[in-house]
Amino acid sequence: MADNGAQERTEEPTARRLQKAREEGRVARSVELPAAVVVIASFLLLMVSGGWLVRRLADVFAAGFSFDLRTLAQPLRLPAVFASQMVEAFLLFAPLMLLTVVLAVLASGLTGGFLFSLKPIEPKGSKIDPIEGFKRIFGARAAVELGKALLKFVVVSLVLWWTLVSEFETLMQIGRMALEPALELAGRLIAQLSLFVALSLALIALIDVPWQRWQYLRQMRMTRQEIRDELKDIEGRPEVRAHIRRRQREMANARMIQRVRDADVVITNPEHFAVALEYDPTGDDPPIVVALGADFLAQRIREEAQACGIERFEAPQLARALYFTTEVDRPIPEELYHAVAQVIAYVFSLQGGRPGGAVQRPSPQVPASMLFDADGRRAGDAAAGATG
Repeated sequence: MADNGAQERTEEPTARRLQKAREEGRVARSVELPAAVVVIASFLLLMVSGGWLVRRLADVFAAGFSFDLRTLAQPLRLPAVFASQMVEAFLLFAPLMLLTVVLAVLASGLTGGFLFSLKPIEPKGSKIDPIEGFKRIFGARAAVELGKALLKFVVVSLVLWWTLVSEFETLMQIGRMALEPALELAGRLIAQLSLFVALSLALIALIDVPWQRWQYLRQMRMTRQEIRDELKDIEGRPEVRAHIRRRQREMANARMIQRVRDADVVITNPEHFAVALEYDPTGDDPPIVVALGADFLAQRIREEAQACGIERFEAPQLARALYFTTEVDRPIPEELYHAVAQVIAYVFSLQGGRPGGAVQRPSPQVPASMLFDADGRRAGDAAAGATG
């Protein structure tokens, strides 16, 4: 039961899954929105230029029934005359057609964004699988699309019926009117009909757009196992792991540099190594390492110590011994107690001042077992390697 529950798609899709689906051409789409936008734009254009368009169309239509003697004498010219009139009529409607094409393209990207991908038309086995085809035909999504189609049919039919009933007497008058006023009246009725159809389609689009978005996100849902696998895949990439480790080091170093202000002394090499120590003279605990670093990080520790007024003590052997044998937030090794105690006593003497003269600077001695070179090799090992 627990395994079945874990496989349910209850988790919201990740950004990587949505991006991958987008690359495959799967985005939320609403066919109702472009249809509504195109109809509304066409209605507005007809409202603005409907009268002029109808008059120009009436002129072209009337010219088709007028022939001069030269055309009548040469019947072979009639196809060219008809072709010229068709081209002129086409040019009248060209702006409307161009506007509808542009708006259809723009409106199609309002739901899921603009995307060009050939993957949806690539051949797949699932497209010819009869079981999958049966699911697509009789599934819940197909039922919803059928319901929308029936709703549009019913709405548009009601609009047409209402228009015919309310304008029945006007329609009957068109047959007894002259050509130009009849066309103007027809244009007005078409514009009115377009308005009602546009409003009905806009209402359907307002319902369909959030539905398509919800349906798409529901299909993109993931199981908990898929999310875990995705995280493993992302973290398994070398560049991602390197980025994570780099960020972790940066954050750890930033926290460590902030702790330098709590130190009592910074022991340096003087340039290559720096170790910041904190000591509580009222307690029994040994000094604690609050920060350590080499090269660039050592420079940052020295700069932070200078900015905070922390005493810096130059002792190359002691600095290397502390760097190679200690860790941050850990006490110093017991072998270095005496050497570090000399340094701390000297620093506390400087802070408290000593009456009767200057404080003598100590020369802490590091045991032979704690001597290291700049590469972290012990003095005995380095000597043996040189001899060999």
